[in-house]
Amino acid sequence: MKCPHCGYKEDKVVDSRATQEESAIRRRRECLKCGKRFTTYEYIEEVSMMVIKKDGRREPFDRKKILSGIMKACEKRPISVEKMEELATQIERAMQKKSDHEISSSKVGELIMEKLKMLDDVAYVRFASVYRQFKDVGQFMEELKGILNKERKQRRS
Repeated sequence: MKCPHCGYKEDKVVDSRATQEESAIRRRRECLKCGKRFTTYEYIEEVSMMVIKKDGRREPFDRKKILSGIMKACEKRPISVEKMEELATQIERAMQKKSDHEISSSKVGELIMEKLKMLDDVAYVRFASVYRQFKDVGQFMEELKGILNKERKQRRS
């Protein structure tokens, strides 16, 4: 493994543990040259999935795109990188269970919104506003009203 800090190619594993869903192994590593620590994740390589875009194009599934969207939505929110990684893993697993190697980008977006809604309302609204491309403030307000109504019902319970 190449050190992301100095580029040295030798390190030692300091700690290894399975993620919560046991779908990956998280390894803490320490560079033998500079001594800095970094984290890597080891996943089982699955048969590649194809994502069908809105215009009909097909492209290989890219977990990094899911994680990038989640990170943008969760920016400046009290959500750890580990939690975001776990969310990306949950989404990837759900996609693998639902599809036979092809899934529409709209289903991917809906899965992300579903998981973000359970995690953090602000992150959910951020993602939804980009994904659903709200045309005006009215559409945005309708989404916010739904969240507020949910919170009121939870407080009453």
